Amino acid sequence: MLERVCRILEYDKMKVQLINHASSSLGKQKVEQLTPSFDFEEIQHGQNSTYEGTKVLRLRGQAPLGGIRDIRASVKRAKIGGMLNELELLDIASTIYGSRRFKSFIESLMEDEVELAILPELVNDIVPLTDLEREIKQSIDENGEVLDSASPTLRSIRQTIRSHESSVRSKLESITRSSSGRKMLSDAIITIRNERYVIPVKQEYRGHFGGMVHDQSASGATLFIEPNAVVQINNQLREARMKEKQEINRILQALTSVVAESSEELLTVVSIMTEVDFIFAKAHYSNEINGTQPKLNEDGYIQMTKARHPLIPKEEIVPIDVEIGKDYSSLVITGPNTGGKTVTLKTVGLLTLMVQSGLQIPCEEGSDAAVFQQIFADIGDEQSIEQSLSTFSSHMTNIVDILERVDFQSLVLFDELGAGTDPTEGAALAISILDFVYKVGAKVIATTHYSELKGYAYNRDGVMNASVEFNVETLRPTYRLLIGVPGRSNAFAISKRLGLRDDIIEEAKSHITADTNKVENMIASLEDSRKKAEQEMEQSELLRKEAERIHRDLEREFGKLEQEKQKILQVAEEKAEQSLKKAKDEAEEIISHLRDIQKNNPNIKDHELIEAKKRLEEAKPNLVNKNSKDKQKKVISKNQKLLPGDEVKVISFDQKGHIVEQVNEKEFFVQLGMMKMKVKKDDLLYIDRPKQVEKNPLATVRGKESHVSTELDLRGERFEDAMLQVERYLDDAVLAGYHQVSIIHGKGTGALRKGVQELLKKHRNVNETRMGSAGEGGSGITVVTLK
Repeated sequence: MLERVCRILEYDKMKVQLINHASSSLGKQKVEQLTPSFDFEEIQHGQNSTYEGTKVLRLRGQAPLGGIRDIRASVKRAKIGGMLNELELLDIASTIYGSRRFKSFIESLMEDEVELAILPELVNDIVPLTDLEREIKQSIDENGEVLDSASPTLRSIRQTIRSHESSVRSKLESITRSSSGRKMLSDAIITIRNERYVIPVKQEYRGHFGGMVHDQSASGATLFIEPNAVVQINNQLREARMKEKQEINRILQALTSVVAESSEELLTVVSIMTEVDFIFAKAHYSNEINGTQPKLNEDGYIQMTKARHPLIPKEEIVPIDVEIGKDYSSLVITGPNTGGKTVTLKTVGLLTLMVQSGLQIPCEEGSDAAVFQQIFADIGDEQSIEQSLSTFSSHMTNIVDILERVDFQSLVLFDELGAGTDPTEGAALAISILDFVYKVGAKVIATTHYSELKGYAYNRDGVMNASVEFNVETLRPTYRLLIGVPGRSNAFAISKRLGLRDDIIEEAKSHITADTNKVENMIASLEDSRKKAEQEMEQSELLRKEAERIHRDLEREFGKLEQEKQKILQVAEEKAEQSLKKAKDEAEEIISHLRDIQKNNPNIKDHELIEAKKRLEEAKPNLVNKNSKDKQKKVISKNQKLLPGDEVKVISFDQKGHIVEQVNEKEFFVQLGMMKMKVKKDDLLYIDRPKQVEKNPLATVRGKESHVSTELDLRGERFEDAMLQVERYLDDAVLAGYHQVSIIHGKGTGALRKGVQELLKKHRNVNETRMGSAGEGGSGITVVTLK
């Protein structure tokens, strides 16, 4: 049944797209074997692995997966004693290198504190067989030739071979270069026949050189002769080459033995890199289809926003919003042919299969997907000539099979339910089938043409109408799915649009029953209301954007005015400062003059001079300075009732803080950063009051009276968010007066624990830290003593 459903929903066509993103034959085989899973944990793990793949691609652009080969057959043959050839050994070395490079790549990500769980766990089991890789590469070059450096014996044998080859060529070249020799040769060249060096001799001179004939030309005019002068050297050369072959075989056998010793590690590497290639194939495919990871559930709840069928080109597809499984478990879709009903069914079905295969789906972020134990589909024309079954019979045979298997953990997709027979009987059957599936508890989406099913959802709880929109003006479907609105019959409207006479249309309308007319009018009213609501929403959106633009413009103008105001005040202050300085200078001059007078008149006392200077200072102008706004605020807020939690400014310290509690009518405890101090009311400037203080004036903010736990649990948090939480928590704990707190970071890969402990070492309020004891949580918890 699953195989048939996958074929109907074009699951295999989706896999063809996916397989193009596999980097190796191993990954391609994994994709070919891919089938949907029905185990929730396995599906969740598959989704998480795909997410990690997309995360790595987002951060690094790509993952190094080159060099991986399917070496399983070679390793197994080595294990049972067979000898591997040069190319097989090179594939093994290449696979070792590729796996080692990928492991280093993941380790570098972990060093950069990228949060990963599945990929590090996978590569942890890769044994980097660097010695075997080095031995192979030192023995065989990239073209598959065994190198001289593979063994001293091979180097010596090849030196002998080169020496013999040089001797043979030297002797034969002396023949080809001599004037007598050239006239007896067909061509002045040295060639090889039967692995022996020969020269091309004309037929009539065959006895001149002696030796052995190894070949002749097609015409018989030329004989390829090995002269007597080089027979012995050729024999020595052939013997050396046999020794070379024997030594090469010995080297290959030795390398094969090392491969056999590491066979288990190599097969593990292949298995891991197959999974890794599969993960990144899924990640690349997700990027291609703009996929997202859905939230999984086992409650049968589907909520797919802007869902797109991955096999339809992006420029042609119209995204749909589909929801089922919460307020209703049955969705009945009506609408015209070619309007997109079947595409909706296939989209929901295929995306569900993709989710249960660990693939991300082309939807908006935050979409929900259900994990079903069974998925059934009856879509398309299943007419079978061989079995002499009509379309109706074929569909009904399939439906009977579905109804025997369906349960509350199933998703059922019916296309044109009840079609292919008498409309009245077909509609009745469709309603009965939908009722049966609903009672079983399965989630069902069905498409239909029957008008009787349009009223079906209105009479039953847990059933919802839907339709695909049709534009009567253009006579074309829009392919939009409208939840909650049944489809209209557009036959009369389309006929009128195409020019059918009005009297014929009116006559046809008279044959429609009153109930049918009532339903059609109701649907028309719903459509008009929906369109009106959409238009009003668009107008509201335009007004909102216009209001935002005006608000931004006003803020910008206000900012300019404030800047101009500050400039004017600054100029005024500078002028006033100059005037004040001038007045002080004049005052000093007056005091100096008074002292001169005092010398001449002893009756004038010092305190009289000081009082005179004080009066001069009091006579200085009242200037507007940078603190003038604070003073005005202070005057304005003198009668302001201060409450715990209010944001205030301590004027004498020029520091902002918040009130912790009231001591008496004239004094308050104020929190300034890490310091809590008693401040007089006259030294406080009211700034703002948080909403929670307005709602509950008795509530205090961040003091001993606020609830701060003695434990902070960071498990499941992202690294950056966790570090911010630790910072805030330590401040709250100090304010709460705690001496000791615990931070739970879990064991995991150790990245979070390492980050927390590094932060604690540098934190100003931490006295010392220790790992938790066995009873406290062990290495998954850090106990912190605060200063």
